[in-house]
Amino acid sequence: MEAEKIVTNPDWLTVAAIAIVTHSLTVSIHEAIGHGGACLVVGCAPRLVTTMQFKGDEDSLPRLAVDAISAGGSVANLIAAAIAILLIRRYRGPARTGWFFLWLFATVNLLAAAGYPLYSGLANIGDWANIVRGLKPSWLWHLLLAAIGAPSYWFATRWAMDRLGRRLSHRVSRVPEAYRYTLVSYLAMGALAIIGGMFESGGALLVLISAAAASLGGASALAWGPQLLQDPHLGEPPEEPLQVLRDARWMIAAALAGLAFVTVLGPGIRL
Repeated sequence: MEAEKIVTNPDWLTVAAIAIVTHSLTVSIHEAIGHGGACLVVGCAPRLVTTMQFKGDEDSLPRLAVDAISAGGSVANLIAAAIAILLIRRYRGPARTGWFFLWLFATVNLLAAAGYPLYSGLANIGDWANIVRGLKPSWLWHLLLAAIGAPSYWFATRWAMDRLGRRLSHRVSRVPEAYRYTLVSYLAMGALAIIGGMFESGGALLVLISAAAASLGGASALAWGPQLLQDPHLGEPPEEPLQVLRDARWMIAAALAGLAFVTVLGPGIRL
């Protein structure tokens, strides 16, 4: 019984630390590797990278190249998620902090890749809204983005909850158990996004649009997704239960990643 208690009560500080590292990496992949990498590929000179935006010398570029830069962030997140999923499938050994990091990293990157088209389609803001801007009829292109993003987000959420559900120890109380992982992660990532965004040169409006909406909204499946585990068929077959204990190494990594995220990437890196 004591072992069961340890398994079903993850250390929330370690969960939060892993979430902070995950968010820092995911944003860096989206902005620096995705947008920045696409910028370099199409012959654009990068100018600014922050926690919420990328700017490059796009004035002389053709429309297709500019669109490629806008799409680069989502593409990079999708590739990162695919790599993490492959590593999860090949993962051997006890399900500890390493497994949880891979799961959360894959989940957050999948949600980011699927969430951006949905967000852009509904709110007419963000990367994919820039891609369809000027295309007629506008409502049809936004409807198409939402029609692609919504089911993609749903299937990404189901995949994430299915994988997590297999690693939970209580088959009859999986929802509250899952929340111990997902809700702590969600709150830690949202707090980091907003704190980092406070240093953004674009001001409070950009924080509201990008940090709050993209981070809290984009990862919202972590807040409601565990409800899917009320379906007894989701998360089968069971695997070795996940166990996240106190781990100072992740806390040190989170402190370093969070510090760099807020003080370096927050105000931006000018190139």
